[in-house]
Amino acid sequence: MMTTNQYSFRRATLDDLDLLMEWQSKPHVREWWDSDEPYDEEELADPRVARWIVSSFGRPFAFMQDYTVHGWEDHHFVKLPKGSRGIDQYIGDPEMIGIGHGSAFIGARMQALFDEEAPVIATDPHPENERAIAVYKKLGFEAFGPPQETQWGLILPMMVRR
Repeated sequence: MMTTNQYSFRRATLDDLDLLMEWQSKPHVREWWDSDEPYDEEELADPRVARWIVSSFGRPFAFMQDYTVHGWEDHHFVKLPKGSRGIDQYIGDPEMIGIGHGSAFIGARMQALFDEEAPVIATDPHPENERAIAVYKKLGFEAFGPPQETQWGLILPMMVRR
């Protein structure tokens, strides 16, 4: 059984770019995470998005971001209630996949967002990313609407309320 206190979240910085590049080069990440370039200084400073390096007992193993869904006029989650947050993440370290870390660290971050009064948390996995969708359903997310094409690719809109 994993406990939430085994996970720590620290803000991603420019010093993390090598680590992010390494993780994003892994086939299990590239399959669903379409970014060749990790972030530059301007993107890391974007107030709309909080980017995190997730560690378990001090070992960095995942990347997560949460963002205001109202930060872009044309965002596909813009109709959600004020204060709603979107999330995206991946486990970078292949040794940490498939053993419960995903649902555990995502659940820990969700609790923090709900504690900060987010009324809804939304996410947008690719409709064929069955592992991610199963994790989200386990955490209480439900699809709201059919798959749709967005500027970020094909997504299945999912959400959970506080």
